Amino acid sequence: MIINCFLYITIILLSILFMEIIAIFTHKYIMHGPGWFLHKSHHINYLNNKNKYELNDIYFIFFSSPSIICIMYGFYNNNYIILTIGIGILIYGLIYIFLHDLMVHQRFGVKMKIQNSYFKKIKKAHLKHHSTKHKDGATNFGFITYK
Repeated sequence: MIINCFLYITIILLSILFMEIIAIFTHKYIMHGPGWFLHKSHHINYLNNKNKYELNDIYFIFFSSPSIICIMYGFYNNNYIILTIGIGILIYGLIYIFLHDLMVHQRFGVKMKIQNSYFKKIKKAHLKHHSTKHKDGATNFGFITYK
């Protein structure tokens, strides 16, 4: 029982880590590449967005689909490995929504005051990333350059 719990927690943590790696490459090579037509809305409207939604939010469908599929497949087939992968992807998505959409961009009317210096630096670097409105110049995050 303890070994199973350790295994499932490890799978969840590895899934979260894997999703971060996938997100970095997807952001650089898809969102700032052929998918710029959707992602552009996020760069143009990042501070003064009167709308609750952006075209960029369509990416949510793509990123959430593997989680939904894994959770449903794992649940219906009693495959706890696949289920925990889906849960890990779900947790990554929730972390992303909290950190990116709510904390950094203050979307949906959520105003959060950041006290932690690490999170302040992340927010500053991310907003610097948004200072450009073109797909080619938006790969520098200040402390990490994706070129």
